[in-house]
Amino acid sequence: MKKIRQHLGWKLFLSYLIVILIGVFSLAVTAEWHAPSALSRHMSSMQTMMGDIDSGMMQDLLGDFRTAINEVLLVSAGLAMLTAVIVSTFVTRRIVRPIQEMTTVSQRIANGHYDERVAVSGEDELAALGISFNRMAHQLEQTEERRRQLIGDVAHELRTPLSSIKSVMEGLQDGVLPAEPETFASVEREVNRLQRIVRDLEELSRAEAGELPMEMRPVNPADFVQTAVDRLRLQYEDKNVRLTEDIPPDLPLVEADTARMTQVMLNLLGNALQYTPSGEQVSVLARADGQQISIVVQDTGIGLTAEQQRHIFERFYRVDKSRARTGGGSGIGLTISKHIVEAHNGRLIVSSPGPNQGSTFTVILPVIQDGAI
Repeated sequence: MKKIRQHLGWKLFLSYLIVILIGVFSLAVTAEWHAPSALSRHMSSMQTMMGDIDSGMMQDLLGDFRTAINEVLLVSAGLAMLTAVIVSTFVTRRIVRPIQEMTTVSQRIANGHYDERVAVSGEDELAALGISFNRMAHQLEQTEERRRQLIGDVAHELRTPLSSIKSVMEGLQDGVLPAEPETFASVEREVNRLQRIVRDLEELSRAEAGELPMEMRPVNPADFVQTAVDRLRLQYEDKNVRLTEDIPPDLPLVEADTARMTQVMLNLLGNALQYTPSGEQVSVLARADGQQISIVVQDTGIGLTAEQQRHIFERFYRVDKSRARTGGGSGIGLTISKHIVEAHNGRLIVSSPGPNQGSTFTVILPVIQDGAI
């Protein structure tokens, strides 16, 4: 019984066998109860045509008929069981083998071999399951690759300020560097850089766990959008990137955490500035559209491919990897922003015509219905 419980092939064979036995039993009972009346009815017709048939001959005919029926049922049952063995063997190979392969591959993936895939054949549900399994394995492989890349990038970003701090401290101890405010200010900058990295990682962890603290209240979206624009305006001027805005002051109210939504807008505007060349333009506009507000950040920068648009909100993903360490960040800002917007029952979407054709990020938030305040 333990072997049957642990193997799908044996369960399939047993199910076929049970169906056959029930069928044979049903035929046997039917023959036993219905054969005498059916034979008597047919013999009555024969008596009309052939004359009287004595009762002894009738009993002999009935006995021979039952023997023949039982013999046929016995042979049929044996043939059906042989057929069940053949069919269950075929079905087992067709159904159980792909499942066994998935089990083996899943165990290898669990052990860290993320490049493993299962063979897919046919177009049935098992093939669809195999395709979904391979897609899951591909996503796990990409996530693992980005995790490793993040570890390397974080290690690099931690190593750089730590090395700088160590050098300054050694210089102070050896008397090479003077104990002046400028020296300590450089140490403070590196410490702030370390704190920023740690803060981003903590934010990501809380965002993915749905544990970001929120102070929701009725807010005019123009408030947090304008706040973010004002904070970054000087940076835009320094890079010679035009920042235009079209933010009506009378937008409908939304239920939002002002600080968190300001964080989202700073992230979107900061990314737009990072990937927009000097002399180009970034536009910010807000519109009321029925029962929702749309806040659009549109740039004329490097743009996104279709593949990049699919992964842009995934954690650790960065578009311009060559600039990641110098200014591209760790690739988690957009992930955090998406979680924040979704915590407001909204959506954060991206679109781009293609490389070097700019990108558009749109925040969609539901407005407060009349009487909901």
